[in-house]
Amino acid sequence: MYKISAYSYIAGTVLFTLYGQLVIKWRMEKAGELPSSIVDKATFLFSMVLNPWILSGLISAFLASLCWMAAMTKFDLSYAYPFMSLSFILVLIFSSILFSEPLNISKVLGLILITAGIIIGAQRW
Repeated sequence: MYKISAYSYIAGTVLFTLYGQLVIKWRMEKAGELPSSIVDKATFLFSMVLNPWILSGLISAFLASLCWMAAMTKFDLSYAYPFMSLSFILVLIFSSILFSEPLNISKVLGLILITAGIIIGAQRW
């Protein structure tokens, strides 16, 4: 049971990161282009921070940080950190599904290499 709860901290970090990235991309895509003038940029970005969805993404990043801090009490950094690569894999897959972003052969090969790295890095030899 101890291992399951310890790994749930890593899973929480990955899932909160995934949620935050996807929600912020979704809302920023809906908001349109970043204005060109510095005042308009600041106004635009400040208004986006007040958007409830964006705010939930920022809170999600904070929760991911809390989960990561908890994970660091259970695992060596060199063991736990490769699992963070799961967020790269999930963001790539979900961005392709949700935002129709291209998923080409080089990205698929990259995913395979990342997955192999996670498997190798998770070994306790």
